Amino acid sequence: MSSSSVLYDIPGPKARRRNRILGIVSIAAIVALIVFVVYKFNQTGQFEARKWEQFQYTAVQRELLNGLWATLKVAAVATVLALLFGAFFASARLSDKVLFRAPATFVVELFRAIPLLILIFFGYYVPLQYGWPIDKFWALVIGLTLYNGSVLAEIFRAGINAVPYGQSEGAYAIGMRKNQVLRLILLPQAFRSMLPAIVSQLVVLLKDTALGFIITYPELLFVGKQIGGRLAFGLPYVPTYLIVAAIYISICGLLSVLAWWLQKRLTRLPRTAAKPVAATQTDGGTGATPL
Repeated sequence: MSSSSVLYDIPGPKARRRNRILGIVSIAAIVALIVFVVYKFNQTGQFEARKWEQFQYTAVQRELLNGLWATLKVAAVATVLALLFGAFFASARLSDKVLFRAPATFVVELFRAIPLLILIFFGYYVPLQYGWPIDKFWALVIGLTLYNGSVLAEIFRAGINAVPYGQSEGAYAIGMRKNQVLRLILLPQAFRSMLPAIVSQLVVLLKDTALGFIITYPELLFVGKQIGGRLAFGLPYVPTYLIVAAIYISICGLLSVLAWWLQKRLTRLPRTAAKPVAATQTDGGTGATPL
């Protein structure tokens, strides 16, 4: 029996025909929706040259690039810190000692339950109220790190726990310590299964940087809002947001392609295996094999 038939029954001719019809109808509905949206944009004058002509100016292009750079900068720093945060608390949650496991569980569950927007507000306005102003960049980084790091901690923990228990038992049987088992046996195997979820969460982190406009951090969406509100060009909000959306989609698409490439490359890596023992000739006529 093939592995695919274990999880679900293989569809028969009628089911395949029904699925094909549903697929065609769904694609037609999506195309119709896109055509309707484009028609409404055209009807309301969103494609007029006046609303698009400002994007040919170098100053406007520089504004968009500065906003993109601010977005990528905060996303890069938050990504590194979130990965470190997730790895640390995942290790603590996997500890045998309740002294480490209980506080780590509390921290991870707490920051997963708090909405990211509230964390950003707390990171910026609470220190400001007590006379300890914090830079908007770091306020946004702190919020992104706490929320996404907690989610990554659960991804790491689930990925490590998903490795068959016999792997760690075999490592302990040959005398490995727990940190060696985690570092040399479990993590290399878990990383392959965790990679798609990790990249998906990093894409979420990148998109969440748009919440920085709440504290007026000059990221891409905040810059787009300023560009779209110019009266001289007829308030081109829709054209500006279309450009901003295209930039976000391009970056997220590149991250997805990178994840796909990494996963394919990791699956092609040779597995470690014992080398076959070469046959040796017997020593003369004694029949003894030399050491």
